Amino acid sequence: MDYTHQAVLLEAAIEYLNIKEAGVYLDGTLGRAGHSSEILKNLSEAGKLIAVDRDTAAIEAVKERFSDEESLILAHSNFQDFDQVLSELEVEAVDGMLFDLGVSSPQLDNPERGFSYQKEGPLDMRMNPEQKLTARDIVNNYSQAELEKIISEYGEENWAARIAEFIVKMREEEEIRTTADLVEVIKAAIPKAVRRSGGHPARRTFQALRIETNNELEQLKNLIDKAVAYLKPGGRLVIITFHSLEDRIVKHKFRNLAKDCTCPPDFPICVCDKKAQVKVITRSPVQASKEEKEENPRSRSAKMRVAEKI
Repeated sequence: MDYTHQAVLLEAAIEYLNIKEAGVYLDGTLGRAGHSSEILKNLSEAGKLIAVDRDTAAIEAVKERFSDEESLILAHSNFQDFDQVLSELEVEAVDGMLFDLGVSSPQLDNPERGFSYQKEGPLDMRMNPEQKLTARDIVNNYSQAELEKIISEYGEENWAARIAEFIVKMREEEEIRTTADLVEVIKAAIPKAVRRSGGHPARRTFQALRIETNNELEQLKNLIDKAVAYLKPGGRLVIITFHSLEDRIVKHKFRNLAKDCTCPPDFPICVCDKKAQVKVITRSPVQASKEEKEENPRSRSAKMRVAEKI
């Protein structure tokens, strides 16, 4: 099937990367190469773009599309394991990195991937089809308390307790196999009056399950420290998030990495010897323009933060 993907905050991301023509860059979330294709346009023959994705379908699609592009190096890997990719390529540091943490349109639009609450498909949600854990495993095997915690924390869903309760009741009768099965359970759990406003009733629960399936938040925490370590001085780290949990992690991580001493204020001298590693380029997150939000609804929740290696 032919899927398209419209990269969010495209112009802003390229501008903030501050690309050098002969530089070496990493796109840790290749997708369908929306950002990568623009990075390549800004590179000379001496420049290199290393593009990583854990989705083999993304790698194969981009490999075919850019078969003649010598500046592009593709690697099948989880974005948090980019250091292993760089090590194999004998690249010690790069001039900039970009991570777009959103689910790509081809993943969302393909019912077989199980990300969409609007299309029926297997309850999968794996970004890397080779991993074992699926959303179906979580829904049918996690305890009611575990499901409530995930849906509440990762989905920020007010009805998490009822949804978890209804999931457990349903699976006692029959395994929950498809996205449509789960949507029906969620609709039954949330009162009709509440479902009339606030968007699709399954949106938050599906977000929570996707985060848990792919271990997204823990990977993000580990990613930022590692990414800064692999940047050259002056190199920039650009991260695009799509919900408040991710944005909060990036915000606090950047803030901590930009601090010098972290000793208590009443200490007479610094004993931590901490030095700032980055300067924060975006004091508040960059968001899509009104025009972009209208053209690409998936950009509405996007927030971009940028830090520069000192």
